[in-house]
Amino acid sequence: MKFEKVRWGMIGCGNVTEVKSGPAFQKIKNSELVAVMRRTGELAEDYAIRHHVPKWYDDADALINDPNVDAVYIATPPGSHKEYTLKAAKAGKPVYVEKPMALNWAECNDMIVACKSARVPLYVAYYRRAQPRFIKVKELLESNIIGDIRFVSTTQYQKAREDVMNPENLPWRVQPELSGGGLFFDLASHTLDILDFLLGPIEEANGIASNQAGLYRAEDIVTGTYQFESGIHGIGSWCFSAFENVDVNEIIGSKGKITFSTFGDDPVVLTTADGKKEWSFERPQHVHQPLLEKIVDELTGGNNRCPSTGVTGARTNWVMGELVKGQKI
Repeated sequence: MKFEKVRWGMIGCGNVTEVKSGPAFQKIKNSELVAVMRRTGELAEDYAIRHHVPKWYDDADALINDPNVDAVYIATPPGSHKEYTLKAAKAGKPVYVEKPMALNWAECNDMIVACKSARVPLYVAYYRRAQPRFIKVKELLESNIIGDIRFVSTTQYQKAREDVMNPENLPWRVQPELSGGGLFFDLASHTLDILDFLLGPIEEANGIASNQAGLYRAEDIVTGTYQFESGIHGIGSWCFSAFENVDVNEIIGSKGKITFSTFGDDPVVLTTADGKKEWSFERPQHVHQPLLEKIVDELTGGNNRCPSTGVTGARTNWVMGELVKGQKI
């Protein structure tokens, strides 16, 4: 499948598309956002006007089957990812789907099978895989500067968000039927996916998940252990009702360690017997753009290959499912 120019149709016009993703489609060579869809037509029209998109729809099927749309970006909550992916695959169109990839691992597999059968590529929006700060971490690991990698430790906790305080108007991110779980699925998925990118697949995972603050039905704390296929161990703690915000990952080896955050702009820090070195990176204006550039280049016959596919995205859903399997809520 090769295009001279990729004409994108976007399903969903929520906050994630305003700056993080939407504008990037218009700024990449051989790429254009030609249509957007939202169930409320007035909001779809408003988005199209503000972002200079020529077409808007209030019906996803109409966008998917538009002959002027070559590929589909699914920017809705995970609850509808499988439905729209299967429809786009049936229409013979490549899919770029938001993360988490779906509600669970089984849905991810259905999406992979559908796209494979239709011979269309399936990409997942784990955009950190293409950002310079995480590529730098990967380069450091591959240089063997910290020696043999022993284990990785992740700690992420934050204050309870104001938008979860009203039980009558909870955001979709803490409604399991829409998101797959709570904020763990929305946020920890980024960390678990980047660890997959850096260290390879996780083959075993066990965890404890529960709801301590009682602000919503989904889990608000998860602690877990996991082991990578390579034999590297991992431990992680995620809490979304703590007293402050912390986000730190450490990869420890036989000769040193690498420290970095998933969501912050803190420097990447290398610590060895020789001391510390730091590398700082500016956050891209449109965080999806580096990954989308690889996707567009691949779809137009270039040499780049997208590092975030349905296969890798499904692995992250599997790990999250294993970590919350024994949840007590």
